[in-house]
Amino acid sequence: MKHLRKIVEIFLVSFKLGCTSFGGPTAHLGYFQHEYVQNRQWLTDKEYSNLVALSQFLPGPASSQVGMGIGLLRGGLLGSIASFIGFTLPSVLLLMVCAYFYAHKEIEMNWIHGLKLVAVAIVAQAVWDMSKKLIPSLRHFLIAFLALVVLLLWMHPFAQVVVIFASALVGFKLFKESTTNRDSEGIRLPISKSIGMRFLLLFIILLIGLPVASSLFNYEWLQIIEKFYVSGALVFGGGHVVLPLLEVQFVQSGLLSSSDFITGYGITQAMPGPLFTFASYIGMIIGGIPGALVATIAIFLPAFLLIIGVLPFWFTISRTTGLKGAMAGANAAVVGILAAAFIQPIVTQTIQGGLDVFIVIGFLVLLIRWKIQPYLLVLLGIGVGVVFY
Repeated sequence: MKHLRKIVEIFLVSFKLGCTSFGGPTAHLGYFQHEYVQNRQWLTDKEYSNLVALSQFLPGPASSQVGMGIGLLRGGLLGSIASFIGFTLPSVLLLMVCAYFYAHKEIEMNWIHGLKLVAVAIVAQAVWDMSKKLIPSLRHFLIAFLALVVLLLWMHPFAQVVVIFASALVGFKLFKESTTNRDSEGIRLPISKSIGMRFLLLFIILLIGLPVASSLFNYEWLQIIEKFYVSGALVFGGGHVVLPLLEVQFVQSGLLSSSDFITGYGITQAMPGPLFTFASYIGMIIGGIPGALVATIAIFLPAFLLIIGVLPFWFTISRTTGLKGAMAGANAAVVGILAAAFIQPIVTQTIQGGLDVFIVIGFLVLLIRWKIQPYLLVLLGIGVGVVFY
């Protein structure tokens, strides 16, 4: 009974985040840090940063994988599933409704700008809070700063992977003698490495087997599942990178018109939650409600299999005394990565003038000084968008 209550709690918290987390993957990480680390203290800043670093290494939707990982640490496999469903469900339902009623209509969305300003404030606070705990020295700061500079100058899907790997190597050399074993115990994972290996094996089997089966059997639903699964398994660099993959899979193949595709992607930008739920819109257009459900499960399944499969090994590595310096370097790089994403695209594509700056400062005061809850700030952001934009 206690475990069931924990699963329900995980679902409700993630559902609230799914309803209010606007602004894209980096903004989601800011919302997560505020809710899971600061407010609820389900994990520490270092554990959270380790999850963020892992999500940058793996293909798939970074923020969704972090949410799945938090759910796993909190409530096991059921907790991971509950976290995924809660965070994804609001966006899925909204996109299904939009696909049914509004796919070919002009929608006025000026109020969305107010939500983007909320995301600026949320991410700014998250970067500041994480930097205070993960950058304790000048050497940590230099790693974070160099990561920031590299990512601003080199915009490539694999840039984050390269930066984290290089920072881990630098951290291994710089911090291997200065790190202690105080936090090496971490938190006990609710799954074993053998279970993790089975999930990784299933990921590989599906990645190879679905395209083969799709080519052998002319079955429409199997082909749709294969297209979404492969797209979800091969995306590095965030949800926006899935756009060209899905365009090739569905528009160029004739399953979806270019007009429907562009309309759906524009609507997805206005929704809370992960950008991967664009698949729900495509599935709804192609096959109604069953198509939306199949598409959603298929595109997120690789991310789920990977995070469950890799996490037991990742946390073991992060708790190994000899490699704690490497994780210290990687954690510093994560702060730089979030800061880079905060600047580009969040600030550069959101702040349009002095009024925007003034509003963001006001939101930051509400967050830091008055400790306003993010969902209340989201409601305020909608009001600001309606009144001023």
